[in-house]
Amino acid sequence: MIRRFIQRVLGNSAKPQAGRPPAGGPLILPRAKHGIKRENIDSCALRTCETLADNGFKAFVVGGAVRDLLLGKKPKDFDVATDATPEEVRRLFRRSRIIGRRFRIVHVMCGRDTIEVTTFRAAGNLSGDEEDERPTDESGRILEDNIFGSQAEDAARRDFTVNALYYDPLREEIHDYFNGVADCKKKILRMIGDPATRYREDPVRMLRAARFAAKLEFHIDPATRKPVAELAQLLDNVPRARIFDEAVKLLMSGHALRGVHQLRAEGLHHGMLPLLDTILDDEQGRRFIEAGLKNTDERIHADKPASPGFLFACLLWPQVQRRWQDIQTEGEKSIPALFLAMDEVLEAQRELLAIPRKLDGMIKEIWALQPRFEQRAGSRPFRLLEHPRFRAGYDFLLIRAESGDAAQELGDWWTEFQDADENTRKSMLVADTGPKPRRKRRRKPKAAPAEEIPSA
Repeated sequence: MIRRFIQRVLGNSAKPQAGRPPAGGPLILPRAKHGIKRENIDSCALRTCETLADNGFKAFVVGGAVRDLLLGKKPKDFDVATDATPEEVRRLFRRSRIIGRRFRIVHVMCGRDTIEVTTFRAAGNLSGDEEDERPTDESGRILEDNIFGSQAEDAARRDFTVNALYYDPLREEIHDYFNGVADCKKKILRMIGDPATRYREDPVRMLRAARFAAKLEFHIDPATRKPVAELAQLLDNVPRARIFDEAVKLLMSGHALRGVHQLRAEGLHHGMLPLLDTILDDEQGRRFIEAGLKNTDERIHADKPASPGFLFACLLWPQVQRRWQDIQTEGEKSIPALFLAMDEVLEAQRELLAIPRKLDGMIKEIWALQPRFEQRAGSRPFRLLEHPRFRAGYDFLLIRAESGDAAQELGDWWTEFQDADENTRKSMLVADTGPKPRRKRRRKPKAAPAEEIPSA
């Protein structure tokens, strides 16, 4: 009671030192102050918290879900933080499993839903002036982080103040250690602790800052932004698979267009999407990429399916086109040149971004269909309609038409053709004016030479 009275009196004026939780504990906000109800919490997350509490453990909905609910957004998922160890959590839930090496977490399954449960972790070295017990590489990147701690230490370990919020669904209270609720209201993205130290621990935090700023329409705190230009090269030391995962999160966030420009503004695209330099500096390439990202954002906001493969097909198409033209200039025919260009571009990007090979099939089929849309004579348009990737290829064609990369008339023709009846389709066919392949003349078989009759 005394602590809560002091908090009410001091309010947000009692700010904690950067990177250290306040000595008096968190600011505890009741439902009347934040407006989040138990009914707003996913039922599986709620049951997980209740089970942990019933067995004597602390349990909170934490991180992005709390932040999004404060902002009036629907959370994509709900994570839970607790003082129970992974083994203790595993024993309480029959349908659960421990995963991870760098961060050991527990997945608790409820039907089709999965709740990620993490144990409170120790904060480590956040201010840069103390020795950190966690193993790191030569650049300071943390290699293992399974040192458990208190809730206050766990809050200090998190990246941004708006992600260090703990919601107790049983009491409907928010525990706020670093004025994250206030930063939410001000739309400020602020790093907990010394930003340079936190970026060295995990350089991906720089990409997360750009992604969150774009997704939430937040301003990045100047102190949080300042070290990025100097430390951006640390992304070269991050496994390419992690960079790819972060790229997908940004591109599939529903704010990809703003996110890509945010990346470039911060100079972080060199570590994630270096191809943006050559694309966005070219007017034609820039129009195409922006049209593709805008299309994906609209689909996600409309709850329509969107694919990472389609997005990477868009991002890499300007490079494919340039290489396609170069190979034809060298004397190769059009279609073989296109397939050579596709292979070269994908292999070059795989070294930079670790695009999974499982996406190659979709990406290549979308690209390979583009010349076929030019063929509107005979039976070829009918066969193209039956192709399993027709819809993706057609959507790609429309983006090309919108950006000026293909004729608008071509996109309009296919829009009408696919919805027309059989007779209308036949009337829409274009006369085939292309060169006819020369038919090879069949040679007459040579007569076998007559056998010489030996003379008597």
